[in-house]
Amino acid sequence: MAYELPQSNEAERATLGAIILDGERITLIASWLRSDMFHMERHAQIYAAMLAVAGRGEKVSSKTVFFELKRADLLDSVGGIDYISDLIDGAYSQHIEEYAREVERLYIYRQLIAASARIAVLAYSAAGSGEEAIADAQAQLNTITARGGKRGLVSFASMSEQYMADMSAGVAAGILTDYRDLDELTGGLHRQDLIIIAARPSVGKTAFSLSLAHNLATRGDCDTLFFSLEMSKDQLHQRAQAMRSKVDLMAIRLGKLSASQQQKVMEANGELWGMPVYVDDTPSQTVAHIRGEAYRHIAEHGRPVVVIVDYLQLLASGKRENRVQEVSEISRMLKVLAREIDAPVIALSQLSRAVEGRTSHVPMLSDLRESGSIEQDADIVIMLYREELYDKETDKKGIAELHIAKHRNGPVGVIPMRFDSSTTRFDTLTYRQVDGY
Repeated sequence: MAYELPQSNEAERATLGAIILDGERITLIASWLRSDMFHMERHAQIYAAMLAVAGRGEKVSSKTVFFELKRADLLDSVGGIDYISDLIDGAYSQHIEEYAREVERLYIYRQLIAASARIAVLAYSAAGSGEEAIADAQAQLNTITARGGKRGLVSFASMSEQYMADMSAGVAAGILTDYRDLDELTGGLHRQDLIIIAARPSVGKTAFSLSLAHNLATRGDCDTLFFSLEMSKDQLHQRAQAMRSKVDLMAIRLGKLSASQQQKVMEANGELWGMPVYVDDTPSQTVAHIRGEAYRHIAEHGRPVVVIVDYLQLLASGKRENRVQEVSEISRMLKVLAREIDAPVIALSQLSRAVEGRTSHVPMLSDLRESGSIEQDADIVIMLYREELYDKETDKKGIAELHIAKHRNGPVGVIPMRFDSSTTRFDTLTYRQVDGY
């Protein structure tokens, strides 16, 4: 029995007709309805022309769409002015969202059919581990509704369309961390970026990444998925309690709290309760495991995510290679993951002992441990440095420096921050001159 692909010429025509009747209503759908969701090519071209007109701030009408299609030499291929004028027959502008949702719904079904075919091929091949196969299948399904899920050649016109849709919807370029100087330098955490946070042991990699997670959770713009290979979820939760309550971490761990401290910790615990931070402390994790959990969370919650991995050198690639090749493969897979899920991936990394043997202990890119490919794959490399660990007489006690050693799409620099070792909390320096900057 032959099946036809799900599609509705009537819904597509009604969507376009409703926009022609009232051009301002395109703002109701522009943020989520893309031109490639239309089954008929002529309808996709007309809608793309409408978005282009709206993106220039002009009113969308049969006249402006006509001239836009003529300019793009597409007027004849869509059926000319007569076809555009006929689109309004039977359309009602007040029902535009209903029409557009039907177009989107049928597009999703067509994508499901295509994805199921690819999954079937994957299953028949019986290649790789079962965990990798499940993650690949989830990836196929996730691309149906994920932003930028369409693969292959993409024109500047399509990218401009997405940009205009983002502007219309007020989509921010980066996810802000609420660390003033870091946000000023980087513009926040950007989708598809692999961000490496590197330091020697006990400098504060986990503390800084958990502080980031705390700030992101406080803002509530995204879910933070924290994959911990070194510390248990209970240890991380204790640190989060210390950060939030500003009560000494050791007092929390030992349970030796005064009445006032206990009250602060209880209040902090209540606030942490509602924060969108999720911890996975499964031992011996692989990138395939992280990938599968990330896809599963995105499918279940439908919110933007930031992935944090603590730390890179503890991940296993699942392949028997020498360590340098294995770490290179892991960093490459983390970069691929960032692109697949369209989200920032933050990976902590150890630095080599070369830092300790130099007169200057300030870390450099060459100190990245076991693999030069980490530097190559990363979009941003942040190195933590605390002078007080090497110079007991320094006037920079309680100061941690973020050395932005690589920034693929922006400037590098040094960002000083306040670090409270008793609560493992990082804060923006309010008065830089007072702190020696």
